[in-house]
Amino acid sequence: MSTVADKLAKKSTRKTTGKQVRLRLVYVDFWSAVKLSFLGAVALAIVTMVSFFLIYLVLTATGILEQADSLLSSFSSGDISLLSIVGLPQVMAFAAVVSILNLIVFTVLGAVVAGIYNLAVKVTGGLLVGFMSN
Repeated sequence: MSTVADKLAKKSTRKTTGKQVRLRLVYVDFWSAVKLSFLGAVALAIVTMVSFFLIYLVLTATGILEQADSLLSSFSSGDISLLSIVGLPQVMAFAAVVSILNLIVFTVLGAVVAGIYNLAVKVTGGLLVGFMSN
């Protein structure tokens, strides 16, 4: 089975100084893809938690939350207080929920992509990857 990449490699007139190897990726291990996507999701969850914390600190330090609270209380005639709803425990609980949902979705998405790639390889023949040593 000849592909465009194989034909281009044969047309190349330039001699390489190092050894060149062309490999075809024809299978992605399902559990390895799930583990890797899970680790990526854990890193994303940590970034999400830290970013929510830092954004909350910036908003409280600059006084934006107090200004938004006074604006909201002027519209609702003082019935609703934004500062009682948006505190650090509530923000971090929301960040934890978002992180857990991202963890689940990212892991499942990694598994689905690995499965789709393994099915697509049967039709396309795989991904041609070239390596060269210097």
